[in-house]
Amino acid sequence: MSDRTFRCRVVTPAECLLDEPVEYANVPLWDGLMGFQHGRAPIVAKLGVGELKLHFPEATHGGGDRTFFIDGGFAQMSDGDLIILAEHAQSAETIAESDAQAELDAAEKLALSPDASDKAHDADRIRKARERARVRLRIARHSRAKGI
Repeated sequence: MSDRTFRCRVVTPAECLLDEPVEYANVPLWDGLMGFQHGRAPIVAKLGVGELKLHFPEATHGGGDRTFFIDGGFAQMSDGDLIILAEHAQSAETIAESDAQAELDAAEKLALSPDASDKAHDADRIRKARERARVRLRIARHSRAKGI
């Protein structure tokens, strides 16, 4: 690896989606986005729902960017390695726009249950389902526009 890159791994409980050198990572944390570059101080952070953007060096895949949908988990930067341990992750190229749209349509139809014992929890569940669906649809549309 060059002095500008660091190893990035994207891992879910089911599989390792990526294990390659990158020059930059823009990571969706629970409280906003955080950028990572070579030489970053060690940190552990909670992931949120959002778009993980990775920039690759010219020597890897001819450079360029790659995007993943991330939903929950943790990120750890330590010893020059970034590990994204996500509860759910999916590469942008595998998200079908029609599936993402159907997911959003279903999430938009969700309603509070009149007999729910914890209405705040129920409302939060609906809000999160809609947010996940919107992010997945945005990623799918952006990928299609780039020709991925």
